[in-house]
Amino acid sequence: MDLFSNLATGFGVALTLQNLAFALGGVFIGTLIGVLPGLGPVPAIAMLLPSIYTLDPTAALIMLAGVYYGAQYGGSTTAILINLPGESSSIVTAIDGYQMARKGRAGAALAAAGLGSFFAGCVGTLVLAAFAPALAGIAFAFGPAEYAALMLLGLIGAVVLASGAVMKAVGMVLLGLLLGQINTDPLSGVERFSFGIPELTDGLGFVAVAMGLFGFGEIIGNLNRPPESREVFTRDVKNLWPTREDFRQAMPAVLRGTALGSLLGVLPGGGAILASFVSYTLEKRVSKTPERFGHGAIEGVAGPESANNAAAQTSFIPMLTLGIPPNPVMALMIGAMVVMGITPGPKVMVENPDLFWGLIASMWIGNLMLIILNLPFIGIWVKLLTVPYRFLFPSIVCFCVIGLYTLSNNNFDIYLAGVFAVIGFAFIKLRCEAGPLLLGMVLGPMLEENLRRTLLVSRGDWSVLLTRPISGTLIAIAVVMLVAALLPAIRKRRDNAFRD
Repeated sequence: MDLFSNLATGFGVALTLQNLAFALGGVFIGTLIGVLPGLGPVPAIAMLLPSIYTLDPTAALIMLAGVYYGAQYGGSTTAILINLPGESSSIVTAIDGYQMARKGRAGAALAAAGLGSFFAGCVGTLVLAAFAPALAGIAFAFGPAEYAALMLLGLIGAVVLASGAVMKAVGMVLLGLLLGQINTDPLSGVERFSFGIPELTDGLGFVAVAMGLFGFGEIIGNLNRPPESREVFTRDVKNLWPTREDFRQAMPAVLRGTALGSLLGVLPGGGAILASFVSYTLEKRVSKTPERFGHGAIEGVAGPESANNAAAQTSFIPMLTLGIPPNPVMALMIGAMVVMGITPGPKVMVENPDLFWGLIASMWIGNLMLIILNLPFIGIWVKLLTVPYRFLFPSIVCFCVIGLYTLSNNNFDIYLAGVFAVIGFAFIKLRCEAGPLLLGMVLGPMLEENLRRTLLVSRGDWSVLLTRPISGTLIAIAVVMLVAALLPAIRKRRDNAFRD
């Protein structure tokens, strides 16, 4: 009964006119960002962070969450129509979705992606509502040692499940940890690595770093590509409703993809990309006709799209209940909560129940809005694909610069974002994923604070991390994950998986 009463509270918050407007705005922006090639939810949320300071925290988080799962929907449109994923988790969708479009079945592919995403999003939100309170209750038993071990597990997970080489991911996490040390020591009050620059005494601006790495860096990367790879052409979209045979083939894939995504979305560093890949691999293996995959199999569209949307919903579980971001988007969400004065973790449910349950309820409403935005108005999104990128990027840059300046009315944030834009572009050229760096930068100060508290209480005894049951178990899991990732056979399969 508590679940239903809590959901009633949540819907009471989410159905207010203000929050409905922000939910609609979030899913609209998310769909737009997902449709436009080369962008994604991380740069989109990074660009929106400067605009949330004056908003109500609940409305702001509802909007940012809508951007995230809206981008999962929108990314499938370009993947299916022009073989260019608008969002990284839609890479797998392009394999069979584009082949369906070439055969004149783009409408069926888009409908399978949209309906599968809607079902998975609703189920993922139900999982979030059911299991988040229990996990938050367990989290109240956490002390500094347990939190330190949990954050270590998050960092190891970001390394193991990041795309690309393991050592590159390790390097990015370490760089993020070092950047997180640029601040004032929380215990002694001594400035660290500020080099006499007053703006650095409170640490690197999270919004400026995120916008530089993911926003400006992606823009520079897109400008570096040939125009023909950015300015694309569209196809006619007809017969949006799938046939009975399409439903028969797609429904089992949707169910399996939803289950996989709900599970994998909780993993640190996993999220939508891993879920969509695993779903496609599973569908190909259980199919009686695996030779159809790669040539227009509707299961290859419905399964991965369901998986990445379910993962998008359940990735909120560790963020809301433990204060641990499982992916870069959730790291940005935690950053948004911090700048609005909300401490992420299990106390959110107790101290801000309207925010917690209002955000969960808004996800059901947002998923319904996305069906309306994606299927009946698909022609509008198709038209957007014809807008030349040379007209898009100046307006995006202008919006970002204005937003950065309004953070503190200081040019320093703009200069900082410019520096990290160059760094972000270098990461793209070197094939280094910037997500682990952001996770390291967010989790690093929290790991340091809890680790130092643990050592103060234990009088410098490091063994307390291993002798306490919960922290010892979490550290053991982290070690097993890291060792497994470094084994030659597993490492080779992992690299091949992300390369494919």
